[in-house]
Amino acid sequence: MPECTKGAVTVHQKYSCALSAQGCPGHLMQTRRTPTDWALFLLLSAFWASAFALTKIAVQDLPASVIIPGRLVIGALFMWAVMLARGERLPDFSDRSSWLAILGIGTIGTAVPFYLITLGQKTIDASLAALLIAGAPLFVAGMAHLRFDDEKMTVNKVLGLIVGFTGVAILLGPNALQGLGNANLIAQLLVLGGAFCYAVNSIIARGAPRLAPTVLPVGFLTVAAISSLPMLALTDWSEVTVNMSGVLSVAALGVVSTAAAGILLMALVARTSATFIALTGYVIPVMTAVLGYFAFHETQSWNALIAFALILAGVWLSQRRVRVQAAS
Repeated sequence: MPECTKGAVTVHQKYSCALSAQGCPGHLMQTRRTPTDWALFLLLSAFWASAFALTKIAVQDLPASVIIPGRLVIGALFMWAVMLARGERLPDFSDRSSWLAILGIGTIGTAVPFYLITLGQKTIDASLAALLIAGAPLFVAGMAHLRFDDEKMTVNKVLGLIVGFTGVAILLGPNALQGLGNANLIAQLLVLGGAFCYAVNSIIARGAPRLAPTVLPVGFLTVAAISSLPMLALTDWSEVTVNMSGVLSVAALGVVSTAAAGILLMALVARTSATFIALTGYVIPVMTAVLGYFAFHETQSWNALIAFALILAGVWLSQRRVRVQAAS
């Protein structure tokens, strides 16, 4: 495999060099997405989309101050069991770069956006919140352009992001767009701050040292779980009703939407790019609509088909393989 020898290179840069026309800078081509990349992308989107359906069941019995710590603690415990069964362990405390990534993803990328979005959704509609969160891929694209040499903005990428975001806006409907001017500004900024945190999460994960697939999720989920525990102290337990459906939903949130999704995220980070992973923010509303139809018999309006087409077209366009002339 040809590799760039000038300076340090990341795993993704090696992939890009191997697939380029001449191996290294000169004539570089955007990395071709393999069927495995797309399969992992869709599975990760489905796991994250399942959180909406599971949360919808859980909130019928439990408050968010119980659901969030519950899913994080269960997810962390599940990942610890998997890591120990594989004979792996967390990096030494002397490994500063790995622990900075773990702390960053656990706090900025996981615990903080959970707090911000939950707080913001107390006063704004779910559709407006989803629209604001869909801005995460735009944040990621801008930051990745500045941070990574192999994730520079292209015309196709910009057009794809715009088309995909337009599709999300159409899917969520006019009420979400009207809410931009009418809903509580502070609540909107809180949710938008959560979306920005998710974007920062992608950048941190993209630049993190390559560890075993379970190690980084164990670390950041443990940090996030510990950070979320104060929420339990703010819970009015007299109003909490514990039912089996709520408990099972929180358990599924922890194992599937949090732990398993964390493993997939790290696997995809090692194979692709931050911008590619961020596009799950556009696909998740489609997955959520599909799950809502089968799980809750929720039907979509006629404009949903147009929205789905725009979202998928945006994802495809942003990842379309193009030839670019690299700097000498």
